[in-house]
Amino acid sequence: MDQTKSGAVPMKDGQRASPRASTEAVRQQNSGLVLQVLRREGPLAHTDLSSATGLSSATVSAITAELEKQTLIERRELPTAGHRGRPRVLFARRRAAAHVIAVRISSHAVQYSLADYRGTMIDRFEEARDQGTQSPAAFLAAFRAALDRLVNRSRLAISDIASISISSKGLADREGAKLLWSPIFGYEALDFEQALSDFGTARIHLFNESLLVTHALVLRLEKSRQQPVQSLATLSLGHSIGLGVALRDPQGHLDVRAPNFGHMLHSDDGKRCRCGAYGCIEASAGFYGILRTAFEVPPDTIPASFVPLSEMEKIATRARQGHRASEYAFRQAGLALGQGLSRMLSLAEETMPIAITGPGTRFMDLLTRGLDEGLAQSQHVRVRGAPDILIITEEETLVFEGHVDRSLSEIDMVLGG
Repeated sequence: MDQTKSGAVPMKDGQRASPRASTEAVRQQNSGLVLQVLRREGPLAHTDLSSATGLSSATVSAITAELEKQTLIERRELPTAGHRGRPRVLFARRRAAAHVIAVRISSHAVQYSLADYRGTMIDRFEEARDQGTQSPAAFLAAFRAALDRLVNRSRLAISDIASISISSKGLADREGAKLLWSPIFGYEALDFEQALSDFGTARIHLFNESLLVTHALVLRLEKSRQQPVQSLATLSLGHSIGLGVALRDPQGHLDVRAPNFGHMLHSDDGKRCRCGAYGCIEASAGFYGILRTAFEVPPDTIPASFVPLSEMEKIATRARQGHRASEYAFRQAGLALGQGLSRMLSLAEETMPIAITGPGTRFMDLLTRGLDEGLAQSQHVRVRGAPDILIITEEETLVFEGHVDRSLSEIDMVLGG
């Protein structure tokens, strides 16, 4: 069981947790809760912290005193109106207490970002990815060099980095930080944990990009609506096709996953996918699939390694001008997406909102007809109704927010303990 969710202390079979161990677990959980509230709400006074966390005033006082001692938070004194009486004291996370590196690997570039303990981005740069025959070893060597450069630019030490969070499209090992398959290197695995084993004490995490987008979007919606999100799916459209699904269980815990949606088998139509299979959703709906159909290239042609957005814009312009093959390409892409989503909804037994993100959102006018047709073919949709569709254009920002929130949540539980 996830200790951060339940507060339970893992025990061997037949062994009971001691009162001291149970008390320590509760204290650690409460400290993490205070740090989390300060990160998401900003500086707060003692009474506001008590209200936001549901903890007693005495408990908040003990926790803030300990967190100040650990130099994880700092206090600010604000003068009262008229400068009479005791100043108002606000508690805030101390920026330099820890740092997070967030790395986004895309088909054409690698983006490196550095954030402080409050989640504020303090540096970022991007490097074009070698589109040639760069080996995994060469990529990891360049990756490590870029991390060193990011740290040195901000005059930090490696020991100041508490977490390195990496994301990519593809299939990630859920137990470690190994990329098992990716659009970049295919089935040549990349083991980031091993490659960064000498990078201080930083925790190394690898996520499918769509998982982070879903995580961050849930937080945004909950903050704006002031109520929990029960379920949400995010669909990323681009050269790759990604899906993230968030479901809240009866106990209120949110589970966010990124199933391998783009490479689910969709149709026995002979369309070759980058993964080597035929008939995947991505083979019809990814940028390279749309390009192949629009130019009436044989479906078993090896997919293009990368399709520039400018090329997709040209195909879209032709489609909007009535070019039949281009129109058909986008409609078939939408159909593959709609049918895939209808299967997902049937398995989830729920009609959840679907947020569509990524560079492909600019072609929604051409994709919507096929998307609606694909959804309507599902009995689930016919009975329960079509899902609400949201168009979100800030995918890159959401990836960063997801990286930082997940990393800092883990750091809070470790440092707060």
